[in-house]
Amino acid sequence: MSRRVDQPLRILHAVRAPVGGIIRHILDLANGQADRGHAVGIVADSLTGGERATEALAEIAPRLRLGVHRLPVRREPHPTDALFWVRFNGLIRRLDPQVLHGHGAKAGVFVRLVSHKRERIRVYTPHGGSLHYSPDTMAGAFYGRLERALMNRTELFLFESGFARDTFQRRIGTPASSTVRCVFNGVGASEFDAITPAADATDLVYVGEFRHIKGADLLIDAVARLRAGSHPVTLTLAGDGEETANLKAQVERLQLQDAVRFIGHVKARHGFAQGRLLVVPSRGDSMPYVVIEAAAAGIPMIATDVGGIPEIFGPHDDALFPGGDTDAMARGIASALQNREAGAARARELRERIFLHFSQNSMVEGVLSGYAEAFSAH
Repeated sequence: MSRRVDQPLRILHAVRAPVGGIIRHILDLANGQADRGHAVGIVADSLTGGERATEALAEIAPRLRLGVHRLPVRREPHPTDALFWVRFNGLIRRLDPQVLHGHGAKAGVFVRLVSHKRERIRVYTPHGGSLHYSPDTMAGAFYGRLERALMNRTELFLFESGFARDTFQRRIGTPASSTVRCVFNGVGASEFDAITPAADATDLVYVGEFRHIKGADLLIDAVARLRAGSHPVTLTLAGDGEETANLKAQVERLQLQDAVRFIGHVKARHGFAQGRLLVVPSRGDSMPYVVIEAAAAGIPMIATDVGGIPEIFGPHDDALFPGGDTDAMARGIASALQNREAGAARARELRERIFLHFSQNSMVEGVLSGYAEAFSAH
Protein backbone atom coordinates (compact mmCIF):
# COMPACT_ATOMS: atom_id res chain seq x y z
CA MET A 1 0.00 0.00 0.00
CA SER A 2 1.51 3.34 -1.04
CA ARG A 3 0.55 6.59 0.63
CA ARG A 4 2.09 10.04 0.08
CA VAL A 5 2.81 12.32 3.05
CA ASP A 6 0.54 15.00 1.54
CA GLN A 7 -2.51 12.76 1.90
CA PRO A 8 -4.33 13.23 5.24
CA LEU A 9 -3.64 10.46 7.75
CA ARG A 10 -5.30 9.41 10.98
CA ILE A 11 -2.39 9.36 13.46
CA LEU A 12 -2.56 8.25 17.10
CA HIS A 13 0.44 8.88 19.37
CA ALA A 14 0.72 6.79 22.54
CA VAL A 15 3.00 7.47 25.52
CA ARG A 16 3.07 6.33 29.11
CA ALA A 17 4.39 9.29 31.13
CA PRO A 18 3.53 12.71 29.63
CA VAL A 19 6.59 14.42 31.13
CA GLY A 20 9.98 15.77 30.06
CA GLY A 21 11.41 15.67 26.57
CA ILE A 22 9.20 12.81 25.39
CA ILE A 23 5.95 14.79 25.74
CA ARG A 24 7.65 17.88 24.32
CA HIS A 25 8.52 15.79 21.25
CA ILE A 26 4.99 14.43 20.90
CA LEU A 27 3.34 17.84 21.28
CA ASP A 28 5.63 19.42 18.69
CA LEU A 29 5.10 16.51 16.33
CA ALA A 30 1.32 16.48 16.81
CA ASN A 31 1.11 20.23 16.26
CA GLY A 32 3.16 19.99 13.08
CA GLN A 33 1.10 17.09 11.76
CA ALA A 34 -2.16 18.91 12.55
CA ASP A 35 -0.82 21.99 10.73
CA ARG A 36 -0.39 19.80 7.65
CA GLY A 37 -4.01 18.62 7.72
CA HIS A 38 -3.64 15.25 9.44
CA ALA A 39 -6.15 14.00 12.03
CA VAL A 40 -4.08 13.45 15.18
CA GLY A 41 -4.75 12.08 18.66
CA ILE A 42 -2.76 11.39 21.84
CA VAL A 43 -3.11 8.63 24.43
CA ALA A 44 -1.22 9.22 27.70
CA ASP A 45 -1.09 7.94 31.26
CA SER A 46 -3.41 9.68 33.73
CA LEU A 47 -1.32 8.84 36.83
CA THR A 48 1.72 10.99 36.03
CA GLY A 49 2.49 14.45 34.72
CA GLY A 50 0.45 16.44 37.26
CA GLU A 51 -0.94 19.85 36.42
CA ARG A 52 1.71 20.57 33.78
CA ALA A 53 0.68 17.60 31.66
CA THR A 54 -3.00 18.38 32.14
CA GLU A 55 -2.50 21.99 31.02
CA ALA A 56 -0.29 21.10 28.06
CA LEU A 57 -2.68 18.43 26.78
CA ALA A 58 -5.70 20.69 27.32
CA GLU A 59 -3.99 23.41 25.28
CA ILE A 60 -3.39 21.16 22.27
CA ALA A 61 -6.68 19.22 22.52
CA PRO A 62 -8.78 21.59 20.33
CA ARG A 63 -6.35 21.00 17.45
CA LEU A 64 -6.50 17.19 17.64
CA ARG A 65 -9.37 15.65 15.68
CA LEU A 66 -8.75 12.24 17.26
CA GLY A 67 -8.71 13.83 20.72
CA VAL A 68 -6.67 13.47 23.92
CA HIS A 69 -7.25 10.34 25.98
CA ARG A 70 -5.86 9.76 29.51
CA LEU A 71 -5.80 6.15 30.73
CA PRO A 72 -4.03 4.88 33.87
CA VAL A 73 -0.96 2.74 33.15
CA ARG A 74 1.99 2.04 35.43
CA ARG A 75 5.66 2.24 34.53
CA GLU A 76 6.61 -1.35 35.34
CA PRO A 77 4.62 -4.47 34.34
CA HIS A 78 1.49 -4.62 36.53
CA PRO A 79 -1.78 -6.64 36.69
CA THR A 80 -3.72 -3.49 35.75
CA ASP A 81 -1.99 -3.57 32.34
CA ALA A 82 -4.74 -5.99 31.28
CA LEU A 83 -7.41 -3.37 31.91
CA PHE A 84 -5.38 -0.74 30.06
CA TRP A 85 -5.03 -3.11 27.12
CA VAL A 86 -8.79 -3.63 26.90
CA ARG A 87 -9.48 0.11 26.98
CA PHE A 88 -6.64 0.90 24.58
CA ASN A 89 -7.87 -1.69 22.09
CA GLY A 90 -11.39 -0.31 22.30
CA LEU A 91 -10.08 3.18 21.61
CA ILE A 92 -8.20 1.97 18.53
CA ARG A 93 -11.30 0.24 17.18
CA ARG A 94 -13.30 3.44 17.62
CA LEU A 95 -10.70 5.88 16.23
CA ASP A 96 -9.38 3.53 13.52
CA PRO A 97 -5.95 5.23 13.10
CA GLN A 98 -3.83 4.50 10.06
CA VAL A 99 -0.66 5.28 12.03
CA LEU A 100 -0.16 3.95 15.56
CA HIS A 101 2.95 5.66 16.93
CA GLY A 102 4.24 4.40 20.28
CA HIS A 103 6.74 6.54 22.21
CA GLY A 104 8.84 4.93 24.95
CA ALA A 105 9.09 1.30 26.00
CA LYS A 106 5.69 0.76 27.66
CA ALA A 107 3.60 2.46 24.98
CA GLY A 108 5.74 0.78 22.35
CA VAL A 109 4.72 -2.62 23.69
CA PHE A 110 0.99 -1.92 23.59
CA VAL A 111 1.12 -0.33 20.14
CA ARG A 112 2.92 -3.33 18.68
CA LEU A 113 0.63 -5.85 20.34
CA VAL A 114 -2.19 -4.44 18.23
CA SER A 115 -2.99 -6.90 15.46
CA HIS A 116 -1.65 -6.29 11.96
CA LYS A 117 -3.91 -4.48 9.52
CA ARG A 118 -3.03 -3.81 5.91
CA GLU A 119 -4.18 -0.18 6.07
CA ARG A 120 -2.20 0.57 9.25
CA ILE A 121 1.44 0.87 10.30
CA ARG A 122 2.79 0.41 13.81
CA VAL A 123 5.60 2.87 14.61
CA TYR A 124 8.00 2.78 17.54
CA THR A 125 10.29 5.50 18.90
CA PRO A 126 12.15 4.17 22.00
CA HIS A 127 13.29 7.59 23.40
CA GLY A 128 15.89 5.67 25.40
CA GLY A 129 13.29 3.60 27.24
CA SER A 130 14.37 -0.01 27.61
CA LEU A 131 17.81 0.92 26.23
CA HIS A 132 18.63 2.62 29.55
CA TYR A 133 18.64 -0.77 31.29
CA SER A 134 21.92 -2.65 31.29
CA PRO A 135 21.57 -5.97 29.43
CA ASP A 136 23.45 -7.59 32.33
CA THR A 137 20.59 -6.90 34.77
CA MET A 138 17.42 -8.93 35.19
CA ALA A 139 15.29 -6.01 34.02
CA GLY A 140 17.57 -5.38 31.05
CA ALA A 141 17.43 -9.05 30.00
CA PHE A 142 13.62 -9.08 30.31
CA TYR A 143 13.13 -5.92 28.25
CA GLY A 144 15.66 -7.10 25.69
CA ARG A 145 13.71 -10.34 25.12
CA LEU A 146 10.47 -8.37 24.90
CA GLU A 147 11.94 -5.96 22.34
CA ARG A 148 13.19 -8.86 20.20
CA ALA A 149 9.78 -10.55 20.36
CA LEU A 150 8.07 -7.38 19.12
CA MET A 151 10.64 -6.40 16.51
CA ASN A 152 8.81 -8.10 13.63
CA ARG A 153 5.52 -6.51 14.68
CA THR A 154 6.92 -3.06 13.90
CA GLU A 155 6.52 -1.54 10.44
CA LEU A 156 8.65 1.54 11.25
CA PHE A 157 11.40 2.26 13.78
CA LEU A 158 12.04 5.98 14.26
CA PHE A 159 15.14 6.85 16.29
CA GLU A 160 15.85 10.40 17.44
CA SER A 161 19.61 9.86 17.41
CA GLY A 162 22.21 7.71 15.71
CA PHE A 163 23.25 6.61 19.20
CA ALA A 164 19.77 5.21 19.96
CA ARG A 165 19.63 3.41 16.60
CA ASP A 166 23.08 1.87 17.00
CA THR A 167 22.46 0.88 20.62
CA PHE A 168 19.18 -0.80 19.71
CA GLN A 169 20.73 -2.74 16.85
CA ARG A 170 23.69 -3.80 19.00
CA ARG A 171 21.61 -4.95 21.97
CA ILE A 172 18.39 -6.09 20.34
CA GLY A 173 19.17 -6.73 16.70
CA THR A 174 18.66 -5.27 13.24
CA PRO A 175 15.02 -5.37 12.12
CA ALA A 176 14.88 -7.54 9.01
CA SER A 177 11.46 -6.54 7.72
CA SER A 178 11.01 -3.04 9.16
CA THR A 179 11.78 0.43 7.88
CA VAL A 180 14.40 2.15 10.07
CA ARG A 181 14.91 5.90 10.14
CA CYS A 182 16.84 8.39 12.26
CA VAL A 183 15.10 11.77 12.65
CA PHE A 184 16.62 14.36 14.99
CA ASN A 185 14.49 16.24 17.50
CA GLY A 186 13.97 19.86 16.47
CA VAL A 187 13.02 23.29 17.81
CA GLY A 188 10.92 26.13 16.43
CA ALA A 189 11.97 29.60 15.26
CA SER A 190 11.03 31.37 18.53
CA GLU A 191 13.58 29.31 20.43
CA PHE A 192 16.45 31.03 18.64
CA ASP A 193 15.64 34.33 20.39
CA ALA A 194 18.45 35.48 22.69
CA ILE A 195 18.15 35.13 26.47
CA THR A 196 19.47 37.71 28.93
CA PRO A 197 20.76 36.34 32.27
CA ALA A 198 18.71 37.34 35.30
CA ALA A 199 20.10 40.01 37.62
CA ASP A 200 20.59 37.39 40.34
CA ALA A 201 21.87 34.64 38.01
CA THR A 202 24.11 32.06 39.66
CA ASP A 203 27.35 30.80 38.13
CA LEU A 204 25.75 27.50 37.10
CA VAL A 205 22.26 26.28 36.25
CA TYR A 206 20.68 22.86 35.78
CA VAL A 207 17.36 22.60 33.92
CA GLY A 208 15.44 19.33 33.74
CA GLU A 209 13.86 16.46 35.59
CA PHE A 210 15.19 15.27 38.93
CA ARG A 211 15.81 11.63 38.05
CA HIS A 212 18.86 9.50 38.82
CA ILE A 213 19.75 9.15 35.14
CA LYS A 214 19.84 12.95 34.72
CA GLY A 215 22.73 13.28 37.21
CA ALA A 216 21.79 16.40 39.20
CA ASP A 217 23.32 14.72 42.28
CA LEU A 218 26.65 14.50 40.45
CA LEU A 219 26.50 18.21 39.72
CA ILE A 220 25.90 18.99 43.39
CA ASP A 221 28.94 16.88 44.29
CA ALA A 222 30.99 18.77 41.70
CA VAL A 223 29.92 22.09 43.23
CA ALA A 224 31.00 20.84 46.67
CA ARG A 225 34.43 19.85 45.30
CA LEU A 226 34.89 23.19 43.55
CA ARG A 227 33.97 25.16 46.66
CA ALA A 228 36.32 23.04 48.76
CA GLY A 229 39.05 23.93 46.28
CA SER A 230 38.58 27.70 46.57
CA HIS A 231 36.13 28.06 43.66
CA PRO A 232 33.07 29.66 45.33
CA VAL A 233 30.59 28.68 42.58
CA THR A 234 26.83 28.96 42.97
CA LEU A 235 24.13 26.78 41.39
CA THR A 236 20.44 27.02 40.50
CA LEU A 237 18.51 23.78 40.14
CA ALA A 238 15.41 24.29 37.97
CA GLY A 239 13.18 21.23 37.92
CA ASP A 240 11.40 18.62 40.00
CA GLY A 241 10.80 14.89 40.06
CA GLU A 242 11.25 11.70 42.05
CA GLU A 243 14.73 12.69 43.31
CA THR A 244 13.75 16.12 44.71
CA ALA A 245 13.83 15.13 48.37
CA ASN A 246 17.13 13.28 47.95
CA LEU A 247 18.76 16.25 46.24
CA LYS A 248 17.66 18.68 48.94
CA ALA A 249 18.99 16.32 51.61
CA GLN A 250 22.29 16.09 49.72
CA VAL A 251 22.60 19.90 49.67
CA GLU A 252 22.02 20.04 53.42
CA ARG A 253 24.43 17.20 54.11
CA LEU A 254 27.16 18.99 52.14
CA GLN A 255 26.27 22.31 53.79
CA LEU A 256 25.63 23.99 50.45
CA GLN A 257 22.42 25.81 51.40
CA ASP A 258 24.05 29.20 50.70
CA ALA A 259 25.42 28.06 47.34
CA VAL A 260 22.57 26.01 45.82
CA ARG A 261 18.99 27.14 45.29
CA PHE A 262 15.95 25.18 44.10
CA ILE A 263 13.38 27.10 42.03
CA GLY A 264 11.06 24.24 41.06
CA HIS A 265 9.83 23.46 37.59
CA VAL A 266 9.97 26.40 35.19
CA LYS A 267 9.89 26.76 31.43
CA ALA A 268 13.28 25.94 29.93
CA ARG A 269 14.04 29.44 28.66
CA HIS A 270 13.25 30.98 32.06
CA GLY A 271 15.51 28.37 33.66
CA PHE A 272 18.39 29.13 31.29
CA ALA A 273 18.34 32.77 32.42
CA GLN A 274 18.90 31.79 36.06
CA GLY A 275 22.57 30.89 35.53
CA ARG A 276 25.51 31.93 33.37
CA LEU A 277 26.64 28.42 32.44
CA LEU A 278 24.28 25.51 31.80
CA VAL A 279 25.59 22.14 32.97
CA VAL A 280 24.03 18.92 31.63
CA PRO A 281 25.36 16.14 33.92
CA SER A 282 23.36 13.17 32.57
CA ARG A 283 24.47 9.63 33.28
CA GLY A 284 22.65 8.61 30.08
CA ASP A 285 20.53 10.31 27.42
CA SER A 286 19.37 9.89 23.86
CA MET A 287 18.63 13.26 22.24
CA PRO A 288 17.80 15.66 25.11
CA TYR A 289 15.68 18.66 24.19
CA VAL A 290 17.26 20.79 26.90
CA VAL A 291 20.59 20.66 25.06
CA ILE A 292 19.01 21.55 21.71
CA GLU A 293 16.94 24.36 23.26
CA ALA A 294 19.91 25.84 25.09
CA ALA A 295 22.09 25.64 21.99
CA ALA A 296 19.40 27.33 19.90
CA ALA A 297 19.24 30.19 22.41
CA GLY A 298 23.03 30.60 22.38
CA ILE A 299 23.47 29.60 26.03
CA PRO A 300 27.06 28.78 27.13
CA MET A 301 26.94 25.11 28.07
CA ILE A 302 28.98 22.04 28.96
CA ALA A 303 27.58 18.51 28.99
CA THR A 304 28.39 14.85 29.41
CA ASP A 305 29.70 12.84 26.49
CA VAL A 306 26.83 10.33 26.55
CA GLY A 307 24.06 9.14 24.26
CA GLY A 308 23.15 11.44 21.40
CA ILE A 309 24.61 14.57 23.02
CA PRO A 310 27.82 14.43 20.91
CA GLU A 311 25.61 14.41 17.79
CA ILE A 312 24.21 17.78 18.87
CA PHE A 313 27.60 19.31 19.66
CA GLY A 314 29.27 17.97 16.50
CA PRO A 315 32.78 19.48 16.18
CA HIS A 316 32.39 21.37 19.47
CA ASP A 317 33.18 18.31 21.59
CA ASP A 318 35.69 20.25 23.71
CA ALA A 319 32.65 21.18 25.84
CA LEU A 320 31.94 17.53 26.73
CA PHE A 321 33.16 15.53 29.73
CA PRO A 322 32.83 11.81 30.58
CA GLY A 323 29.50 10.72 32.04
CA GLY A 324 29.47 9.83 35.74
CA ASP A 325 32.88 11.45 36.37
CA THR A 326 32.44 14.15 39.03
CA ASP A 327 36.09 15.20 38.94
CA ALA A 328 35.99 15.69 35.16
CA MET A 329 32.78 17.68 35.53
CA ALA A 330 34.36 19.93 38.16
CA ARG A 331 37.37 20.52 35.90
CA GLY A 332 35.08 21.29 32.97
CA ILE A 333 33.12 23.80 35.03
CA ALA A 334 36.27 25.53 36.31
CA SER A 335 37.68 25.76 32.78
CA ALA A 336 34.44 27.14 31.35
CA LEU A 337 34.15 29.79 34.05
CA GLN A 338 37.77 30.84 33.51
CA ASN A 339 37.35 31.04 29.71
CA ARG A 340 33.99 32.72 29.29
CA GLU A 341 34.86 34.35 25.95
CA ALA A 342 35.74 30.99 24.37
CA GLY A 343 32.48 29.55 25.76
CA ALA A 344 30.45 32.42 24.30
CA ALA A 345 32.09 31.96 20.88
CA ARG A 346 31.35 28.23 20.97
CA ALA A 347 27.73 28.96 21.93
CA ARG A 348 27.34 31.21 18.87
CA GLU A 349 28.74 28.54 16.55
CA LEU A 350 26.59 25.84 18.13
CA ARG A 351 23.50 28.02 17.64
CA GLU A 352 24.22 28.08 13.90
CA ARG A 353 24.58 24.29 13.88
CA ILE A 354 21.17 23.86 15.53
CA PHE A 355 19.58 26.23 13.02
CA LEU A 356 20.89 24.10 10.14
CA HIS A 357 20.31 20.57 11.48
CA PHE A 358 17.73 20.55 14.30
CA SER A 359 14.65 22.45 13.13
CA GLN A 360 11.13 21.48 14.14
CA ASN A 361 10.02 21.60 10.53
CA SER A 362 12.70 19.09 9.50
CA MET A 363 11.65 16.80 12.36
CA VAL A 364 7.98 16.79 11.35
CA GLU A 365 8.76 16.29 7.66
CA GLY A 366 11.25 13.52 8.47
CA VAL A 367 8.69 11.61 10.55
CA LEU A 368 5.96 11.97 7.90
CA SER A 369 8.41 10.83 5.23
CA GLY A 370 9.17 7.80 7.40
CA TYR A 371 5.47 7.00 7.60
CA ALA A 372 5.17 7.17 3.80
CA GLU A 373 8.19 4.91 3.31
CA ALA A 374 6.78 2.36 5.75
CA PHE A 375 3.40 2.33 3.98
CA SER A 376 5.14 1.73 0.66
CA ALA A 377 7.30 -1.06 2.07
CA HIS A 378 4.60 -2.87 4.00
